[in-house]
Amino acid sequence: MFKDVVSSKQELRALYGEPNERAVLKCKAALDEHSRAFIAAAPFILLATSNAAGQCDVSPKGDKPGFVLVLDDTHLVIPDRPGNNRTDGLTNIIENPHVGLIFLVPGRGDTLRVNGRAAIVRDEEILSRAAMHGKLPKVGIGVEVEEAYLHCPKAFLRSSLWDASTWADAQKLPSFAQMLWDQVPNARLGATSVDQYASDLAKRVRETLY
Repeated sequence: MFKDVVSSKQELRALYGEPNERAVLKCKAALDEHSRAFIAAAPFILLATSNAAGQCDVSPKGDKPGFVLVLDDTHLVIPDRPGNNRTDGLTNIIENPHVGLIFLVPGRGDTLRVNGRAAIVRDEEILSRAAMHGKLPKVGIGVEVEEAYLHCPKAFLRSSLWDASTWADAQKLPSFAQMLWDQVPNARLGATSVDQYASDLAKRVRETLY
């Protein structure tokens, strides 16, 4: 499929040159006041993991701003809310603790990137701080920070992500229910129509947020 590929670090540097000094120096080994403020304002993150074989997974995590707990300058915890129970990311962490995080704040073009080593934690005192509506998460993803730095807004500027006037018409896409109805016909759970299936899905989502 691909006939001309870059296969060495030397080729890559020949194409891109060296990073500027600011891009190198901005990378910190701990969370400073600005990183802490960004995490406190972020209602949404992306968690990247990979298993021992290098197969990757990126999982969205979201809740109220500040849902990620900062324990100190080098430790944070992401509460694991109810999902589909595939546990892809959690299983990867058991095999390979290295993780990457991107924190997003709506309306902001810059993001906060955090890389480090993760563990699946069940410390009761920590999980109690992450309770919502009286319900504790089963586990948290504890991260020991190794790198933290702000990422420039170019991707957001190019994509106009926060500019609603540029968004594609979501109604022209098949609904989530329609796509699942077509993709997994053996798991329609007794529904006799897409509309009923959509209603059942929406009900399950509402009832299992926490």
